[in-house]
Order: sequence, then C-alpha cells, then structure tokens
Amino acid sequence: MKAAPGSASPATLSPALRVLLALAAAVIVLAGVSIARDLVGPLALGAVIVIICHPLRHPLERHGWPRWAATTAVIVLGYLILAVLAALLFYAGVQFAQLVGDYAGELESAASDTLAWLHSLGLDEESADAAASLLQPANVLAFAAALGGTVVTVLLAFFFVLAYVIFMAADAARYARAEASFGTAVRPTLDRFRAFHRGVRRYYVVNAAFGAIVAIIDGLALWALGVPAPAVWAILAFVTNFIPNIGFVLGLVPPAVLALVVGGWPLMLAVVAIYCVVNVTLQVMIQPKFVSDAVSLSLTLSFFSVIFWTFIIGPLGAILSIPLTLLARALVLEGDPQSRWLRWLSGD
Repeated sequence: MKAAPGSASPATLSPALRVLLALAAAVIVLAGVSIARDLVGPLALGAVIVIICHPLRHPLERHGWPRWAATTAVIVLGYLILAVLAALLFYAGVQFAQLVGDYAGELESAASDTLAWLHSLGLDEESADAAASLLQPANVLAFAAALGGTVVTVLLAFFFVLAYVIFMAADAARYARAEASFGTAVRPTLDRFRAFHRGVRRYYVVNAAFGAIVAIIDGLALWALGVPAPAVWAILAFVTNFIPNIGFVLGLVPPAVLALVVGGWPLMLAVVAIYCVVNVTLQVMIQPKFVSDAVSLSLTLSFFSVIFWTFIIGPLGAILSIPLTLLARALVLEGDPQSRWLRWLSGD
C-alpha cells in the first residue's frame, strides 16, 4: 500500500521526530495505564506471582505429573504466597491500631513535650504546632487508616489477582510449547521473555533474602531495647524491603515514634541508630548492588523506577517497580538491535 502524496513514512522521518513520536506514544500509553491502575495493578501482581512460581512446574512434569496437575501445583503455591502476605499485613495492621489505642495518652504527652521543646528552640508557633501534630493520636490513627485503606484496596482486588493466577498459570503451560509449534523463528522473542522472567525471580529472591535478614535483626534489637510489638516492626521491615532504596525509611518511622513515646529521646535515638547501622548498611549500601547485578539495572534507574511507577499505578507500583521496568525494557529496547547503547545505559 503506497503512502499518500506528501506524506512521510516512518523510515523517512528524522531521528528527532521519531523520538518525539515515540515519547508522545509513551505518554498516551502511560496515561491510559494510570487511569486503569485498579485493573493494571492486580494484573501485574498476578503475573509476578505466576513468574515466581512457574519453575515448580518443570520438576513435577519431569517426574511424570500430568500438565493439569503441575498447573494446579503452581496455582496452589501462588495462593500460599498471597495468603502468607495477606496474613502478615493483617496481623501487623491490627497490632498497630491496638498500639495506638493503648498509648493514646503517651502520644498526647509526647506531642505536648515536643511542642514545648520546639518553642524553646525559637520555632514559630504555627510551624511548631504543625510538627507536634504528627504525634497526635488522631493523626496517627488517620495515618493508620490511610495505610489500612491502601491495604483494603489491595485486598478488594484480591479476587482479580486470584483469578489472574489461575488463568496465567494455565496459559504458561501453553506458551511453553510455542517453539515446538512455530519453530526456531520465535526463539529470540522467547529468549527475551525468559530473560525477563529470570530477572523478576532473581529480584524477589534477593529482596526476600535481605528482607528476612533485616527483619530478624531489627526484631531482635527492638525486643532487646524493650520497644513494644517487635514482631510487628519486623514484619514491616520485611515488607518495606521490597520497596527499593527508600523502603527502610518507611519501616523506621513507626517504631521510632513508638520508642519516643515509651522511652523518650534516648530510646528513639537508639532505634534510629540501629536502623541506620543495620538497614542502611544492608538495604541502602549492599542490597542495591546485588539487585543491580541480579536484574542488570543501574542504581539510578532502580531508584527512579520506584517514584515513577508509584506515580503511575499507586502504592502497588513501589513493590512492582523493578519488574515493570524490566518488562518495559524487554518490550521497548531488547527487540531493537539499534538500541544496544540504551540497554547498556539502563545497566544491561
């Protein structure tokens, strides 16, 4: 089919114009993804769960399991992972709300003491009130409610995630036969997505390993210091470890505030010091290097991806930021031989 007179084919466009068109298309696609975040988020989470669990299929089929039984095993493993995560989040949320109620009086007292201290430093009254209001029980409960609302949103989408796991696990068995059906011509495409799957699994294996280490050390340290509910803060440290680079800050604030309430500034500073030594060393200085090597992403891109995907699809984007970035690279860059330098720039 010939192009209309006066029109230009994509091959004749200048490189700058092609880049602008690609950026415009990307903006439109990302805007659509952001609008449909309530659908895209569960879909991405279901895909990640299936990618993590899919290797279970191979040894089962080698031992003579029928395909439907191996698929069922993958689904059951995926459901177990989701059930464990949901139980941990539910337990931590309930315990956190109970702690706020139990220490409401102490929170009020800590807020008053903080306000008086800020005034003594010469801080104007409006700024001091704003800073001290962070310790008000009502505001702490509002924060917990907002956090709980996020969890509830994820749980409301749980049905879709469970359905996606079933369908994707069944489809994965079918896609494994693509090369046998279409020959070696599809091998480059399959290799790209196998590499993507390996990157996702490596990422979560590294994060889970570091998260478990950090959670155990934090929990034992908080228990030794006498900070209430150390198990809750250990769970929080484990979950926030899946948020690259900035996760440790999210896991530090609640136990530090509680330490201030029950033990004053010395206990709070001790908690902050322990988190800085343990979490900063492991999560900020060591873990990103392991993650970068495991998924071949630069440290800068790993950090930026958290902010970017959180902006696009909400809180779930922080946990899925690395897999989504790997998927975008596999779709956009890895199929184009001319984008080799861009892949290198991304950390490949």
